[in-house]
Amino acid sequence: MAQFAAALLAFIEDRPGGGSIVGTDAAAKAEPDGYTLLMMSNTHTVNESLRPHKPFQLMRDFVPVAPVNYSDLVLVVNPSVPVNTLKDLIALAKAKPHVLNYASSGPGTPYHMAGELFKAMAGLDIVHVPYKGSSGARTDVLGGQVQMMFDAITTMAPHVRAGKVKALATTGKTRSAVLPDVPTMSEAGVPGYEAVIWLGIMAPKGTPDAIVQRLNAEITKIANSPEMKQAWAKQGATPMSMSTDEFGQYLRGDIAKWAKVVKISGAKVD
Repeated sequence: MAQFAAALLAFIEDRPGGGSIVGTDAAAKAEPDGYTLLMMSNTHTVNESLRPHKPFQLMRDFVPVAPVNYSDLVLVVNPSVPVNTLKDLIALAKAKPHVLNYASSGPGTPYHMAGELFKAMAGLDIVHVPYKGSSGARTDVLGGQVQMMFDAITTMAPHVRAGKVKALATTGKTRSAVLPDVPTMSEAGVPGYEAVIWLGIMAPKGTPDAIVQRLNAEITKIANSPEMKQAWAKQGATPMSMSTDEFGQYLRGDIAKWAKVVKISGAKVD
């Protein structure tokens, strides 16, 4: 995102910790003058139900500014798993409940929730194995210690091409240009499935609407510039464009979507 921030003439202050809680809380308490913004993702919409006791509420303490981009995930399995299609995997998981497992980069991350959405929509009992970051999860899937995971498509694509994992499906509404021969989850056996990683911008509540609208216009212009599109395409990312009202509706829909998955799955944060 450094190239995007440079185009926006923005300074990035990374505040890690608590599954995005620390940085988001700091942004919520910032002056609503348009100079401090929150770079957020669907981790934040998941946290609305997964972490109900956090010190802020997304739609109460922030105002929507603009979406930025989205990128697909890919469901991969270790070659030792005796399946070649998503339907094969579903059949195997139903025949062996609570035997198969999937890795993620940690509770509440897009990788974790993509797995829980798959389980909920397909009616499966697959064990979640959380890691502290994607690299450990990826290493163990490649090594066969864990059987499968949803991972960033650009990161996993070289391993797919090398035959180190089998790609069963991608998670967007349409096929990914990164792995065009791999079907979507919806095509492959779970109709209506979609779970991408998206990024967006919000501002502290009270930020003047004129500033919010100006930011929306500038962010949309930058995100859709030929230079940014080209840079993001290499990363498997696609620009998103919405008005502030449309982005607000998108956020509320995403919060509701993941709240259902959290409830059905019983997902919790340790």
